[in-house]
Amino acid sequence: MTTKEVLRFGGVRALLIANGVLFTGVALQAAALGLQAYDITGREADLGWIGLCEFLPAALLVLVTGTVADRFNRKRVAVFAIGGEVACSIALLWYATTDPTEVWPLFVIAFAYGISRAFLAPATRPMPPMVAPEGGIPKVIAMYSATWTGATILGPAMSGLLFAWHPAAAYGASTVLVLSAGFLIGGLKFLRQPERSDEKPTFRSAIEGLLFVRRTPILFAAIGLDLFAVLFGGAVALLPAIADDRLGVGKVAYGFLRAAPGIGAAAMAVFLAFKPLQRRIGRGLLLAVFVFGASTVVLGLTHSYAMAFVALMILAGADMVSVYIRGSLVPLVTPDEKRGRVMAVENVFIGASNELGAFESGLMAQAIGTPATVIGGGVATIAIVGVWWFSFPSLRDVDRFEDLGH
Repeated sequence: MTTKEVLRFGGVRALLIANGVLFTGVALQAAALGLQAYDITGREADLGWIGLCEFLPAALLVLVTGTVADRFNRKRVAVFAIGGEVACSIALLWYATTDPTEVWPLFVIAFAYGISRAFLAPATRPMPPMVAPEGGIPKVIAMYSATWTGATILGPAMSGLLFAWHPAAAYGASTVLVLSAGFLIGGLKFLRQPERSDEKPTFRSAIEGLLFVRRTPILFAAIGLDLFAVLFGGAVALLPAIADDRLGVGKVAYGFLRAAPGIGAAAMAVFLAFKPLQRRIGRGLLLAVFVFGASTVVLGLTHSYAMAFVALMILAGADMVSVYIRGSLVPLVTPDEKRGRVMAVENVFIGASNELGAFESGLMAQAIGTPATVIGGGVATIAIVGVWWFSFPSLRDVDRFEDLGH
């Protein structure tokens, strides 16, 4: 099935638009939040504390959020979660108007935002298979990823320009975008509904996502690989410090630097949408994570704005290959009635662990300096690829997506 054929389905188009708007607002707010925290204190560690505050809810609620997504209407769960994100955006908007001198309120708001996102991720991540026509899941996943990467260009670029005017302007724009996304997702129509389990909610059913990942070697290896990659490769969280201290650029240039990963990822996503990977999927995943680590090392070594921009583009393009492969692999090997719980687990170990990686990077940068932290993270990522190559042949030897379907 071609990309044009997939896009003829209204549910696919609607989901892509809704998530493009949502991700733009989220990326805009994330870029502004890190910049505001660093402006207030000038401490790299505070960038890490924001990451930890956003990570903890997903980890603490992992047994709840996936079960909620599997047992209740995912669209309604998503709309309620987006409502929580809108409330957090409004709180940031209000705080920005008070000429803040304390950073701790940002931590509180980031924690509340993390709660909302913990419920949103497992409710929305299974939606592409719910709108995709038969045989179109890899195409929809690629386009879904493209909307996210496009948002990571537009959102941060808007953030730098708006923040230079006033931080409240950035948060105001994110509020409008996230609220609009809530209305759009509320109006989605699905080709198929998820299969509902009749089993009563028990502790065993709640942890089924964790158990399923653990007993499925390919899933365990793929999620574990990305977990360590994002944990050690948290350089993007340090961009406020890199832009100010290493590159000596202002807020507008920072906004465009923050958009560089989106440019690289979007270019790769468009390529994958029209030329999806067909063979040697497992080796492609390992190679992509290797390139991610190598580009992170370059970012840590350079003092050049142009070189940093290119390194960010390349590492994000490599990460997009990883996202595409894992995003196609997970739903193909996971029964629909368990996808919410599995996606909740994946959200903690990959999505939310971006924030855990930010926490690790922030504290390490405060202790040993930003360059050593970024370089060390890249080297560690490369080492993890070597370990995974020999330890998980079940992942390394995956050839085609078609071999994984139920």
